Amino acid sequence: MPKSKFEAIYRDLKADIESEKLPYQSLMPSENQLIIRFDCSRNTVRRAIAMLAEEGYVQPMHGRGVRVIYTKSEVASNFLIGGIETFRESAKRNNFKTTTKLVLFAEIVADERVSRRTGFQVGKELYFVQRVRLLDGDPCIFDVSVFDKSLVPGLTKEICVHSIYNYIEKDLGMQIVMSKRQITVERVTQVDEECLALNGYDCLAVVTGQTFNSEGVMFEYTQSRHRPDYFVFQTTAMRHKEKMEDTSVMEGH
Repeated sequence: MPKSKFEAIYRDLKADIESEKLPYQSLMPSENQLIIRFDCSRNTVRRAIAMLAEEGYVQPMHGRGVRVIYTKSEVASNFLIGGIETFRESAKRNNFKTTTKLVLFAEIVADERVSRRTGFQVGKELYFVQRVRLLDGDPCIFDVSVFDKSLVPGLTKEICVHSIYNYIEKDLGMQIVMSKRQITVERVTQVDEECLALNGYDCLAVVTGQTFNSEGVMFEYTQSRHRPDYFVFQTTAMRHKEKMEDTSVMEGH
């Protein structure tokens, strides 16, 4: 089954939900209806629904269908952090016009300090990239990225301004699979003050991540520093019945 098929269905259904064509608390069309609409297999529909459920758009109910649980954010201006996606993909999803300004592009070799901070081995040849992200012309995100030169060869300033992930996936043919992230709140630095329009803020939301390819090898370390008024973190969590039962047994003892 082509991966693009269920992803296309996922995007179409997601658009229907976000536009409220499928409103909050309504039931999704049945599997059979979706199979007819998209001319696909049952498994393809189920994979698309699973992606929506994972992002908190719908909740499958065993034997009763799938309910829409998505609601629009009440925050007027925000940049919702999503999955592994390019800056342009994130901006488009959040309805912003984007510009990227390259601050620094350099080749470095990891020393002990860089190794401790990023996770790359000492002696590893790396690309070091600093970029300012503008949303509707407002410089509000400062990205510091480090790439393994052996896994992302041929990186240029032009690629950094356009899309590094697009280059990695389409030109290099590497599959980007997983990212481990940590979110903190940190005081602004002198570099932040020079690069961003802080509008009186003295702290930033900082997303630090290590990204891995299909071989489980880290090719990127990134620290993305967000102005608070443009940052929203949203996650979906599920409480599993097995854990509830384990807790009940422990409390019984």
